[in-house]
Amino acid sequence: MTPRRCLIAAGGTGGHIFPARAAADALIARGWQVRLVTDTRGLRHAADFPAVAIDEIHAASPSTKNPVKLARAALELTQGLAQTRGIVQRWKPDVVAGFGGYPAFPALGVAQSMRIPFAIHEQNAVLGRVNRMFAARAGFVASGFERLDRLPEKARKRHILTGNPLRTPIVEARAAGYPALTEEGRINLLVLGGSLGARILSETVPAAVAKLPEKLRSRLDVVQQTREESLPMARETYAQAGVNAICEPFFEDVGALYAASHLVIGRSGASTVSEVAGVGRPAIFCPLAIATDDHQAANADGLVQAVAADMLREADFTADRVARLLETRLTNPEDLAERAAAARTLGRPDAAETLAKSIDGLVRGALV
Repeated sequence: MTPRRCLIAAGGTGGHIFPARAAADALIARGWQVRLVTDTRGLRHAADFPAVAIDEIHAASPSTKNPVKLARAALELTQGLAQTRGIVQRWKPDVVAGFGGYPAFPALGVAQSMRIPFAIHEQNAVLGRVNRMFAARAGFVASGFERLDRLPEKARKRHILTGNPLRTPIVEARAAGYPALTEEGRINLLVLGGSLGARILSETVPAAVAKLPEKLRSRLDVVQQTREESLPMARETYAQAGVNAICEPFFEDVGALYAASHLVIGRSGASTVSEVAGVGRPAIFCPLAIATDDHQAANADGLVQAVAADMLREADFTADRVARLLETRLTNPEDLAERAAAARTLGRPDAAETLAKSIDGLVRGALV
């Protein structure tokens, strides 16, 4: 029997590629073949993507008022459509799955024009531009969060909540449970978000920790993802405050760091919020102010409403404000444990399998 085939299209960031990879693993476990189309940026995150082939296609954002850039984007998209059509005609997928980002535009456009079933997965709590364009005709629109703003009315009946697929180390960290915390014991603080746009975390969190009472500082073990240019300042600030801290631009085993953590501080991108809920950890989120449609604040909203997380806007994310909040949270072990339990209830460790099952059902005419 010929395996069913799924053409996955995902944009050039890890936020699109990583959930697509998890879904691909689940589809392959069901006996499917998977092929990936992405752009030049996406290839950087797709080295170990489990696909029979990975195709680089042209893609660009048409959302510009500059006529020269608009013409260039139109050319790129036209080329991307032609490339994807050729791939589809040769490989003949049973279904196309779009995970957002501009490389998904040609794949979904070709699927729609050739009447191939297609599905959409939206990682954020606000439907992205490309996904909005195709949502009304998708077989289903899966979402990472229960909240999904800007979903077209015609697509609401086909909206399903799957959650965001999680990497295996994150699911394993969930199984470890929340680490015991006593009023005198060590406290593990994990700070994530050292990538572009997270300078505020790299610089503000060390300054905030330095303002904590000495008795509390002496119990802290901090692991912080820090921008390269902020490393000397962060390390010096922690050292002068007498705080045991490890600051690096990148950490390999994030699952183990989550498992050991008592409190997480980070941006509220879809992956981070889903991982915090998946592992079951209390958190303090600082949403990126320039995020399109303020989607990072929307992402964190569910955990905030569940009293599992705090959210401080960038204007409020000052050393003084963060220090006060940290002192309140870290001196109340019982409250932290309750917040961890609340976060865990929103976690969806089976998201990849749920999504794969839905894609399989779409092809078989038995959508779940």
